[in-house]
Amino acid sequence: MYEMILPELIIRNDTKLVMLVIDGLSGTTDDNGLTELEAANTPRMDKLAASGSTGIQRPVGIGITPGSGPGHLALFGYDPVKYQIGRGVLEALGIGMKVGKGELAVRGNFCTMVDGIITDRRAGRISSEQGQKYIDMLSSKIKRIFDIEVEMAVSMEYRFAVIFKGSGLSDMLSDADPQVTGERPVTARPLKPNAEKSARIINKFIELATEILIDQHPANSVLMRGYSLLPDLQHFDERYGLRAVGIATYPMYRGLASLVGMDTPNASGFSIAQEFEMTSQLWDKYDFFFVHIKKTDSMGEDGNFAGKVQIIEDVDREIQALLDLDPDVLVITGDHATPSVLKSHSWHGVPLLLSSKFAFRDDAEKFSERECAKGILGHFPGFAIVPLMLANAQRLKKFGA
Repeated sequence: MYEMILPELIIRNDTKLVMLVIDGLSGTTDDNGLTELEAANTPRMDKLAASGSTGIQRPVGIGITPGSGPGHLALFGYDPVKYQIGRGVLEALGIGMKVGKGELAVRGNFCTMVDGIITDRRAGRISSEQGQKYIDMLSSKIKRIFDIEVEMAVSMEYRFAVIFKGSGLSDMLSDADPQVTGERPVTARPLKPNAEKSARIINKFIELATEILIDQHPANSVLMRGYSLLPDLQHFDERYGLRAVGIATYPMYRGLASLVGMDTPNASGFSIAQEFEMTSQLWDKYDFFFVHIKKTDSMGEDGNFAGKVQIIEDVDREIQALLDLDPDVLVITGDHATPSVLKSHSWHGVPLLLSSKFAFRDDAEKFSERECAKGILGHFPGFAIVPLMLANAQRLKKFGA
């Protein structure tokens, strides 16, 4: 619906909009009956929730557990079911690689194999410096496979990206990654007849990489997944009339922002305070600021309830730097739930608070799942957030006579 009517409604003005995404923010109750957000001491975000509008957003749909890609596409206003994007292109764009039309981008992991069995899918979480050493070894010897040019780069730690350049490539492949340890490697299989060439290329790449790394430790092989061609997405500025910037410490999230046309300055290794400081430094240059906090999700996946609580409290302590910028519209939410009790992404709804001078004050008294469920915004799809922000920034004209 929004794609059909928004272009005719856009108004450009000088308002500033901030979307603060606390990755994996929401959870579900554990033995003490609280989520991480409920257990956290968040006086600043509670005050914003009590004076603004709140609700529960569903990144994809009720009962659907979203990956980070679909979760963020929804936050940016793109229907994640319509635009399904593999992780490879996000990883590549996030580290500054250029992906052309028809080129196949793939996410890779360095891994450890012993006697033909995968014993560690992340090769002991090697450093990025070690990863670069392995990439240098591979890229010096694997420049082409059949008629396809090969380009690769380290992403972060054990992760890397590969771009295969040539004709007749497809992303309709099964993962060459069993996703568990204690298993033998699996090969990429074509999911459609036109993907047979791509499957041969991926499997040959793995074969060559393993031959080159055979005597290395801890990384002596590779796993490949997240195949993707460059999707055809309308850019953020064209869609919403907003000059946008994405501030994120992890390459994948910069890749997501870059995919929709946001500028993506390098914030690798930044603390929460440094991310907010970068927002301040760029304040006069942009209209829309996507600011991403990663470690809540990491703590949830590690099953670290207290650690996730601490990161949420750290965000609340530092958020005054954003509030001092006095944005016209501020949204705080997550891209999905990552309950520490599950140690994974989940299907649970994500709380959202919206602060603006036009926000409808509701019955929520603090920023939490249960309180936001009382909110005036109700339960709504994630891709409605940006239009809601535009409306509160008075950037949308009336629809119809």
